[in-house]
Amino acid sequence: MIAINKKYSPISNEDSRYFIITGGRGSGKSFSINVLLVLLTYEKGHTILFTRYTLASAYISIIPEFIDKLELLDIFDDFYITKDEIKNKRSGSKIIFKGIKTSSGDQTANLKSLQGVTTFVLDEAEELTNEDTFDKIDLSVRQIGATNRVILILNPASKEHWIYRRYFEDKGIQTGSNLTKDNITYIHTTYLDNKENLSESYLAQIDNIRKRRPEKYKHQMLGGWLEKAEGVIFTNWDIGEFKEIGVSVFGQDYGFASDPSCLIQTSIDQTNKKIYLKECFYQPRLTTSQLIKLNKDFAGEYLIIADSAEPRLISEMKPHCNIMPSIKGQGSVTYGISLMQDFDLVIDPKSINLIKELNNYSWLERKSNTPIDKFNHLLDAARYSISYQLQNPSRGTYYVS
Repeated sequence: MIAINKKYSPISNEDSRYFIITGGRGSGKSFSINVLLVLLTYEKGHTILFTRYTLASAYISIIPEFIDKLELLDIFDDFYITKDEIKNKRSGSKIIFKGIKTSSGDQTANLKSLQGVTTFVLDEAEELTNEDTFDKIDLSVRQIGATNRVILILNPASKEHWIYRRYFEDKGIQTGSNLTKDNITYIHTTYLDNKENLSESYLAQIDNIRKRRPEKYKHQMLGGWLEKAEGVIFTNWDIGEFKEIGVSVFGQDYGFASDPSCLIQTSIDQTNKKIYLKECFYQPRLTTSQLIKLNKDFAGEYLIIADSAEPRLISEMKPHCNIMPSIKGQGSVTYGISLMQDFDLVIDPKSINLIKELNNYSWLERKSNTPIDKFNHLLDAARYSISYQLQNPSRGTYYVS
């Protein structure tokens, strides 16, 4: 027998269009919502669009989670399952799984043209930083004669996120609330609402975090929204449209195993003291040939300043890409950071990994001049490119022969 936290009951019995589901780790929100969506398919006339911003393969990443729920509920035989949907044999209602951003590019146009969608679910909604993308899909959920729902599931991120501004700040809603206002239902849970389903060792781990890292506990376990993190290095940034001033230069950092390789486009407006930044790709386990293809696709013949720690890799790519190594030395990291801090950084709204890094890249110690060695893949790449441009004002052509 599966027991669903009563806090989630409004999803079944409230007539609100919008449901904002927030919570910390271990709160059971994903489990509860997935079960409720499965049960919703027993009603006729439902087409549920379940999305994440990035989704390479629903059959690998999401559908197995739903299969677990079907088996727990002992209803597996009631469903047809394909690579991107599950369909209820009894009612004909279904859940379709799609990514907003896939290897084929932005899928917003395809998603908003799907016919008959009655419920739009955005899981890991904090990763969607472009409010316009949400609006386009939201406006397409308008099935006549059906209860239309839009469900956002998220671990709260920065208070600069459009979800916080739109649904909490502008509405005067206190974070952590469970209430309905203006056709919006807010549901918030934490691990404290789900302790019966958590192991003693996990609870002990949480208690250790509570004692040693109270800010982390508040954010990750209680689902609190972040101010700019204490000690964060870059506070001089905002989200805005990318503008190419003159000729762009790209920056590249390399990762191995689970760390990503990435490419970032940078454009410097010296007159207005602004640097425009746009994430191009951010992927782990890329081969040299894949890197070459991606670099050519995004940068073309523009100059790429790459991590000089990988001379062999740069040498292999040089016949195919306009690429050169960064210049490193003692103090180059802090110097490059100081150069970037002299400008206002404008971040393209689709640069979700870059935004995540900016919210987490901090000093190792508050009074230290050494940054942490994480949340810095795209920021390192940006630093290579920006340092090169600002230290070579008379560089002339960007093309390196």
